[in-house]
Amino acid sequence: MKSMLTLATAAAALTVVSAAQAEDMTIVSWGGAYSASQQKAYHDPYMAMHPDVTIINDESSAEAVAKLRAMSEAGNVTWDVVDVVAADAIRLCDEGLAMEIDPDTMLAPAPDGTPASKDFGDLLVSECFIPQIVYSTTFGYRTDVAEWGGKTPEDICAVFDTDTFPGKRSLEKRPINNVEWALLCDGVAPEDVYDVLSTPEGVDKALAKLATIKDDVVWWSAGAETPQRLADGEVVIGSTYNGRLFSVIEEQKQPVAMLWDWQVFDLDGWIIPAGLPEARLKRALDYIYFATDTQRLADQAKYISYGPARKSSAPLVGKHAELGIEMAPHMPTDPKNAVHTLLYNYEWWADNRDDLDAKFQAWLAN
Repeated sequence: MKSMLTLATAAAALTVVSAAQAEDMTIVSWGGAYSASQQKAYHDPYMAMHPDVTIINDESSAEAVAKLRAMSEAGNVTWDVVDVVAADAIRLCDEGLAMEIDPDTMLAPAPDGTPASKDFGDLLVSECFIPQIVYSTTFGYRTDVAEWGGKTPEDICAVFDTDTFPGKRSLEKRPINNVEWALLCDGVAPEDVYDVLSTPEGVDKALAKLATIKDDVVWWSAGAETPQRLADGEVVIGSTYNGRLFSVIEEQKQPVAMLWDWQVFDLDGWIIPAGLPEARLKRALDYIYFATDTQRLADQAKYISYGPARKSSAPLVGKHAELGIEMAPHMPTDPKNAVHTLLYNYEWWADNRDDLDAKFQAWLAN
């Protein structure tokens, strides 16, 4: 009898533990100021509405494709909701690693009843992708570099001009955006960039241009690295996401300014991994419904300068929740900031990413 009671007690305890674990939800994102904005706009309000749920933050979005591939092969997907750029969402969807989303049944309509599919419009670039923001990758530079003699970078090609603007640069340790900027500054017309990159000679041309500053580059893997390097004076100019630069300029009041010229527009949003157990899938869908509604997307813009992906959210974007400054002028889509922009080609990168990644890493190693 005692043995049976012990077994029953152990089974009951295991049931309680399993139930508790089911209420843990692992959400993968990018860390830094971006994850902080999601915490304030999405996670904290959701957990306040659901006191039994604990959201666990994982900052692995940069490796999301590789890690989801490995989890799927091992038959153990531990992530519930994953933040990825659009091109990665397309890849994950094509490989069957992300579930398809019906926006009009799984996502909230706009406040006036407009279906989600129309509210998000052409930003729904994949059947598995739920857009959150329009952002850009652009450059920030220090405003107090004595060696520049009072000159200020005015266009993207200042990055490649180490004579006029000496000092270390911070560039992302992957080809995306770097090869586009390299071609623009090597005389390729913006409308021809992806056609040129579609040839081996075009890739070589981009890498040759990058080689002219290779010795001056400090490579980054996480979006928070460039702002920190700029603040520390480790680099004088560097690329990262515009919201990260907003944070170092407006929140931290560092001597840093924006260089919007030829910023690269991109989309970021959610996917739900394919094959989640029913209880976890139900929770993930409930979270997604909440976190991508009109008000929540507008709320995120109170904390970071990314444009919300819903049309109905844009009129609700107001002042920064803590600084009290108007956020619209700090958005990448503001007309004054968007004189020269390059639209990231999601489909091209989805088709060519693995091959170009390999070539870029081989170039880095030489």
